[in-house]
Amino acid sequence: MKAALLRTFGSPLAIETMPDPVLGTGEVVVDVVASSVLPYMDEVLSGERGYLLQLPLVPGIGAIGRLRAVGPDATRLAVGDWVFCDPTVRSRDDARTPDITLQGLSARGDGGLRLQRHFRHGPFAEQMLIPTENAIPIGPIDAADAGRWCGLGPLLVPYGGLLAAEFQAGETLLVSGATGYFGSGAVQVALAMGAGCVVAPGRNEKVLDDLVRRFGPRVRPVRLTGDQDEDRERMRRAAPGPIDCVLDLLPPGAGPAPVRAAAMTVREFGRVVLMGGVGMRGGDDLHLPYAWLMRNSVTVRGQWMYPAVAGARLTTLIRSGLLDLAEFDVAEFGLDEANEAVAHAAADGGPFRTTVIRPDQR
Repeated sequence: MKAALLRTFGSPLAIETMPDPVLGTGEVVVDVVASSVLPYMDEVLSGERGYLLQLPLVPGIGAIGRLRAVGPDATRLAVGDWVFCDPTVRSRDDARTPDITLQGLSARGDGGLRLQRHFRHGPFAEQMLIPTENAIPIGPIDAADAGRWCGLGPLLVPYGGLLAAEFQAGETLLVSGATGYFGSGAVQVALAMGAGCVVAPGRNEKVLDDLVRRFGPRVRPVRLTGDQDEDRERMRRAAPGPIDCVLDLLPPGAGPAPVRAAAMTVREFGRVVLMGGVGMRGGDDLHLPYAWLMRNSVTVRGQWMYPAVAGARLTTLIRSGLLDLAEFDVAEFGLDEANEAVAHAAADGGPFRTTVIRPDQR
């Protein structure tokens, strides 16, 4: 098969011929039709992000494809099925605290690196080998729509945060980082889940206006000033009532101040879910006041990625018509253009803008 291979950090992807994946028990082989390119994939490939990766490696994160082969333990999947290749690979020998690797992107700790030795290569290739449980059926689609279905990726991450928050229909959500790649997806998913209101703070007024244009008056935009106290009051005033839940998806470069301002808008007995990057590149950590947390009975929890069931549940939201993938603008590149695709994603990434690699394009 043909694949785009990263041999050393900072080098261009090399388009090479590799052996086809060999099927084993508990695994499936997928013919990749479309694969997402993250807006920050260039930072991963350069080594700037410091992700744990064993090279050489075929990168990528998530894909839409068709099953080429299934193992003997698969009872419902069949050759030819359309699937989403969930990149969150979990070890099977400790259900309580599994080691995790994001196939084609990064590993979490030493255990994740051991897992990565087998499920290493991502979807910038004509085929990929994934665990059986990571092949999420999406039902029949037109092959031309495979790139748009890659929108599952930026939607699944915030969906994981909303599931962690036990978010309920009718509640008010504040999305910290609403103008970003994942934050804008959080706005869309929350509304599909029945949010009564989504408070969307940010500094990019053009994106804020676009969120209102796309999703209507349940989105309450807030232009941030950089002053924590002023911003906190602006966010509170934008909501029609108490803010039930805050979901933070700000990137590492944002720093702790805007995260703290957003978190402290939540009501008494409210929930705060942290999924962003505060402190991941050094600098100050997030310091929330002990007395405020205790006296207001605020629940704060971290959430990395999403539970295993999330892919199937999000697919039902899409199939029901509650979540519309037509919001995504898709730019497509062939596998031979993998380096161009990475550069395009970095330059043109953002809310509802998806870059994909399609190995079937020449």
